[in-house]
Amino acid sequence: MADGSFWDNAQAAQKIIGEANAIRAKLDPLKEIEQRTTDLKTLKELVLEDTSDEAVKEFQGEFKSVEKALGELELRVLLAGPMDRNNAIITLHSGAGGTEACDWANMLLRMYLRFAEKSGYKTEMVAIEPGDQAGISSATVFVRGEFAYGRLKAELGVHRLVRISPFNAAGKRQTSFASLDVLPEVDDTIDIKIEEKDIRVDVYRAGGHGGQGVNTTDSAVRITHLPSGLVVTCQNERSQIKNKASALSVLKSRLYEIEMDKKRAEIDKHYGEKGDIGFGHQIRSYVFQPYQMVKDLRTGEQTGDVQAVMDGDLNPFIEAFLRGKKRTDIDTDDE
Repeated sequence: MADGSFWDNAQAAQKIIGEANAIRAKLDPLKEIEQRTTDLKTLKELVLEDTSDEAVKEFQGEFKSVEKALGELELRVLLAGPMDRNNAIITLHSGAGGTEACDWANMLLRMYLRFAEKSGYKTEMVAIEPGDQAGISSATVFVRGEFAYGRLKAELGVHRLVRISPFNAAGKRQTSFASLDVLPEVDDTIDIKIEEKDIRVDVYRAGGHGGQGVNTTDSAVRITHLPSGLVVTCQNERSQIKNKASALSVLKSRLYEIEMDKKRAEIDKHYGEKGDIGFGHQIRSYVFQPYQMVKDLRTGEQTGDVQAVMDGDLNPFIEAFLRGKKRTDIDTDDE
C-alpha cells in the first residue's frame, strides 16, 4: 500500500485495502487480548500482596471482562470462512402442515427479522408469497451487516414446530415444518459470470400486499437460469430495473453456492457425508405445548424461554453451532 503506484488501479487498490482491513480486524483484537492478559497477571500479583475485598473485586471484574473478550475473539476466529463476513440472503419455505406450516413460516420470518434488528443488521424484503389462508408460502430477505452470513449459516435447515393449532377447532397438537435456506451475498470480488443468452427474464404484476405502484404495474421480475434451471423472483420494488438487479444478485449467490457444494461434495467423499437437508431432517424443534422448549438437535443447546427465541434471541444456538458443541443424548421425539 506504500508503493507510489498503489492508486494507479483504483479497483485493485480497494480490494487490497479490504484485505488489509480484514487482517487488522483479526490482529488488533488479538494484540489487545495479549496486553490485557499481561496486565491481568500483574494485577494478580498485586492482589496476592493486597488481599483486601476491594482489590479482589477489581481482579475478579477484570478477569470476567477479559474472559468475555476472549470468547468474542474466539467467535471471530471461528467466522473465518471466505464468505463469512458477507451479507446474507435468507429464504424461508413452508413445508408439511398446510395452513399451519404457512403460519409457522411467517413466525420464523418475524424471528429472523427481530434477530437482524437486535444484531444491528439491515434487512430488505426481496420477495414474499402469501399462504392460501394465512402466513406465507415463501419469503426471501437480504440481511446486510458484518458476519451476517457467517452467523446465519448456523440456521440453515428444517425447523419443526409442535403446538396446539389455532386452525384446528378440536384443539389438537399439530407438527409443522418450515425450511430456511441461507446464501452469502456475492460481491464484485467473486467472478461469477451470467451470460444474457443463459437467462430468461419474465415480468409480471406483483401479488399480495403492496403499496401504490407495486401492484398496478408489471414491475415484478422472474429470472430463469436456463443451464441450471434455477428460478429467482423479486417484487418488492416499484422499479422493474431494481427488481431485476436484486434478482440477479440472488441468482449470482445461488450459482456460487452450487459451485461450493460441488467442492464440498468432493471433500465429503474423503471426510464423511454431509447431512441431507430436507423435511424429516430438522435441525431444531420448537415445542409450545404441552411444555415449552426450544432444542437444537445438532448441538444439544436448549432453552425453556420460547418467547425470547421467537423474539430473535438466537445467539446461544448460533454460538454453540460455531464452537462445534457436540449433541449429547437427545430425545428427538418431542411429541
